[in-house]
Amino acid sequence: MLERLRELALRKEDLEAQLADPAVYGDGGRLRALQRELKELTPVVEAWRALEGAERRREEAGALLRDPELRELAQEELSAAREEAERLREELKVLLLPRDPNDERNVILELRGGVGGEEGALFAHSLLRMYGMYAQRRGWRMETLSLSETELGGVKECSVLIEGEGAFSRLKFESGVHRVQRVPETESGGRIHTSAATVAVLPEAEEVDVEIDPKDLQIDTYRSSGAGGQHVNKTESAIRITHLPTGLVVECQDERSQYKNKDKAMKVLRSRLYEREQARQAEAAASERRSQVGSGDRSERVRTYNFPQGRVTDHRIGLTLYKLDAVMDGDLDEIVDALVTADQAEKLKGGGG
Repeated sequence: MLERLRELALRKEDLEAQLADPAVYGDGGRLRALQRELKELTPVVEAWRALEGAERRREEAGALLRDPELRELAQEELSAAREEAERLREELKVLLLPRDPNDERNVILELRGGVGGEEGALFAHSLLRMYGMYAQRRGWRMETLSLSETELGGVKECSVLIEGEGAFSRLKFESGVHRVQRVPETESGGRIHTSAATVAVLPEAEEVDVEIDPKDLQIDTYRSSGAGGQHVNKTESAIRITHLPTGLVVECQDERSQYKNKDKAMKVLRSRLYEREQARQAEAAASERRSQVGSGDRSERVRTYNFPQGRVTDHRIGLTLYKLDAVMDGDLDEIVDALVTADQAEKLKGGGG
């Protein structure tokens, strides 16, 4: 570990020297790559330097123990330095874990109303609002790519792009089935119903990640229509793209401009193909990484939102919070932090350091 930390410290110095050269600012791609790498290395090198400092203080305090007049003071300093060194060692173990290469990417989040018909769609709408408010809290930007609503304002299905620092690293654990227990607005008898919505979180793919041959695409245009079938506009601005080799279909009718709809649909298609290729590679390697909490399977029930009890439970880590209203208003950090910690513990157990 020591050798690796020395190498990382040298690499950090090298990156700082490269970034000090004005010539690098003429190449946007290289500049971003260097800045990203430096940002990743800095906390590791800083923690190591702090650990070296704690170890030095421990040695100095140990030497002072022999002096009867300073023994009590030295004992205190020794205990404090030992504690700090232990904390920093644990911190370094986590910092040195293999990183998910997608963690710094933007996210394409897809929501669908699941079992429960209209109530499932209304809950999907509540989740969309929750993620929108969470994005706002984190200073991220959320943009709707496509949205299909029911007559009562529920979400049949939708795709949104969430842009911001560490978006994928925080949202990747949201994939799966989200179950709700509540009395539906449409229910006159006051009975509690159980319904669900599904969430899929994809890292946004860049053009360099996925090469799409235009010959593999069938692009259809049609008139976009809103809930209940009333026409939103008179021109054929809605886009349906079919990727012929895989049969993947993406539709977008959110914008009035055909060009903008096509651009948004291509973003979603690219990210779905990127995710599919990653899954194929993981399977081919046959080393199914268990780093995501749970299996990440879409069919897996990840969370239950119980409205009568004001309770939200994440089943993967057995966490229950009695602050459902706050969670639905985007206060997700306590749950996300717990999932990130559980994921790190799982990796450490697997000898990921």
